[in-house]
Amino acid sequence: MSQDYALQTPPHLSSGARAGATEPEVAPGDIAVGVLIGRTSEFFDFFVFGIASVLIFPKVFFPFVSPLEGTLYAFALFALAFVARPIGTVIFMEIDRRHGRGVKLTVALFLLGGSTVSIAFLPTYHSIGMASVWLLAAFRIGQGLALGGAWDGLASLLSMKAPSNRKGWYAMIPQLGAPIGFGLASALFSFFLANLPMEDFLDWGWRYPFYVAFAVNVVALFARLRLVATEEFTQLLETRELAPTPVWEMIRAQGRTVLIGAFVPLASFALFHLVSIFPISWITLFTKRSAGEFLLVQFVGSIVFAGAIVISGIVADQVGRRRLVGISASLIGLFSLASILAPLLFGDSETGQTIYVLVGFGLLGLSYGQTSGSVTENLGTRYRYTGAALTSDLAWLIGAGFAPLVALSLSSRFGLAWVGVYLLSGAVATLIALAINRKAATA
Repeated sequence: MSQDYALQTPPHLSSGARAGATEPEVAPGDIAVGVLIGRTSEFFDFFVFGIASVLIFPKVFFPFVSPLEGTLYAFALFALAFVARPIGTVIFMEIDRRHGRGVKLTVALFLLGGSTVSIAFLPTYHSIGMASVWLLAAFRIGQGLALGGAWDGLASLLSMKAPSNRKGWYAMIPQLGAPIGFGLASALFSFFLANLPMEDFLDWGWRYPFYVAFAVNVVALFARLRLVATEEFTQLLETRELAPTPVWEMIRAQGRTVLIGAFVPLASFALFHLVSIFPISWITLFTKRSAGEFLLVQFVGSIVFAGAIVISGIVADQVGRRRLVGISASLIGLFSLASILAPLLFGDSETGQTIYVLVGFGLLGLSYGQTSGSVTENLGTRYRYTGAALTSDLAWLIGAGFAPLVALSLSSRFGLAWVGVYLLSGAVATLIALAINRKAATA
């Protein structure tokens, strides 16, 4: 692994020396494939846990409370990974600086896979009592720490290597990992729900998606290492100065940019869970609709999601990435107003539920497709690797980590209209952050 040390930029190497270095020829398409594989594996883990938080955990780990309370408890555990993720970034950035990117990725992805597969082997509450809940929480924290360490810099590298007239197109490619991961997770759970008696599903069937997640992580690890550990990528990362910097140094130099960048995707990230994880909980708790059948609707939604992401790449290259993010946030704001004024659209009507979810996935793809890097491209080259990772972590924590918990708490107590209010706050936050960023850029 000695070549991994070359990823670190020696302090004595001047900018001029770097600029004079010959940059190896690596096609943006090769980078895009590596990023997409990595993102798909991460999101598959992410959604397997999220879906299980609704369908499995309340019955298996929280049988001592009502189904609503059990789901709220499960959503609280779901949020733990988002709290742990920035901490994981800080820890693994130091591993990166000391031992190289290959070591960091290997440790992080084995931690992610190990935490995920450990959940599959967890005894239930009826077997070991509250110890099962504490172990589930520990493994969820392990997933969060690992996700912080799984940042490989390839997304930033892709943005910098993409042709200037196609940056929007290449920016959307990593984002396709979300609909692919969600589609696989929803289809897998739907299959088991349709083909197993509920008793068997709750006993052992739910564990299989977590085994699959571990296998996907192993494949993703070797696919990413195959790229990151090559001499060509090592040289390219070095010449582009995509090396880890101390987190506190980065915050002192670029803290304002990181903070703005964390708020820019709030509209997209709030909508993310309001059309994926939260609807499953509402359908399961408050309607008679089959969860397995609704997961198939969401599978279709993942296809709409992916298509809208592709469209975002085409449109962004015509109108600009930040402008598209602003337009998308405005559309999400209108969508949230519709949710406030017409909550029956997502009430007892199955047609209304389906329309809500599919339209939501379309808007999500349009906005989410360009959230990555729309502000982090303002980061100085020296700080982009660390800064982009921390910006992403904070955005997910603020915008998405507690979204299912907040949405279910509000809707169960005050009605579905309050879910629209919550979503509207995210849209407003995005528009304000974009306005502040625009003023800073023209100052």
